[in-house]
Amino acid sequence: MDRKNQTIVSEFLLLGLSNQPEQQQILFWLFLCVYLVTVIGNLLIMLAIGLDARLHSPMYFFLANLSFVDICFSSVTIPKTLVNHIIRSKSISYVECMLQMYFFITFINMDGFLLMVMAYDRYMAICRPLHYTTVMHPGLCILLVAISWVITNLHALLHTLLMAQLSFCGDNTIPHFFCDPYPVRKLSCSDTYISDLMVFTVGGAVFITPFTCIAVSYIFIFYNVMKLPSTQGIQKALSTCGSHLTVVSIFYGAIMGIYLRPSSSYSKVDTVATVIFTVITPMLNPFIYSLRNHDMKVALQSLFLKKVILQMT
Repeated sequence: MDRKNQTIVSEFLLLGLSNQPEQQQILFWLFLCVYLVTVIGNLLIMLAIGLDARLHSPMYFFLANLSFVDICFSSVTIPKTLVNHIIRSKSISYVECMLQMYFFITFINMDGFLLMVMAYDRYMAICRPLHYTTVMHPGLCILLVAISWVITNLHALLHTLLMAQLSFCGDNTIPHFFCDPYPVRKLSCSDTYISDLMVFTVGGAVFITPFTCIAVSYIFIFYNVMKLPSTQGIQKALSTCGSHLTVVSIFYGAIMGIYLRPSSSYSKVDTVATVIFTVITPMLNPFIYSLRNHDMKVALQSLFLKKVILQMT
């Protein structure tokens, strides 16, 4: 029997994070505030980098791309949740669900790849300072970001097409606030062996590669930093990595162990962990980079000062 005859599900129901009306109202305002802070905060980071010539360097070029991806990442899931709450609906169409999964996979992996190229940038700046300007030229920076976009989009396309081949002919309720691939796959009434295999092979490789490269980069960074003659030199070198390490720790700390195990073990605890890196982490990134980075704080202050002057004139 082909998929067309089997599939009778034309939409899914997103159960969200709570069934209690009071809690749903609290979550709505919480998600709305977090989303607004995420968009405004990351837009300010992008504006500061674009308008301040002192920040026209590879590190801040990658940071601007990370801010853009964080805005997109949050926009994949939160607005649909907010709209459903306003119209008092839990439904999401089959096509919308597939699109949401595609962009979710794209942006979550793009976050990882950007964190990887930022780690490489820090490695070159600290371990190969004499070659930094020559190696990290604008052409290479653009190429690294472009390759990351190609890989993540192809990876997302593969998993979305595999998901689209599955049949959904029974339960259509998703115990989540968006179409997370794992709980959606559990609803399928067809064989998910190929899809699961791709998750553990291709998906695992796309996830592990950036994490491994980040870890190796910091091993070399710490090895070289420890050889610096002065404590002040060590502190200066580590301060340039502090923000990046914090973001990496939060991002990978939340998703480690969730997406590298069988979907049958997906639980409510995993849902909460997913909220951390889909909702909270994109909001925290602007604060982490602005509060821990002197140049970024100066650029943001300059941006606000220009706005005040324009309003006064």
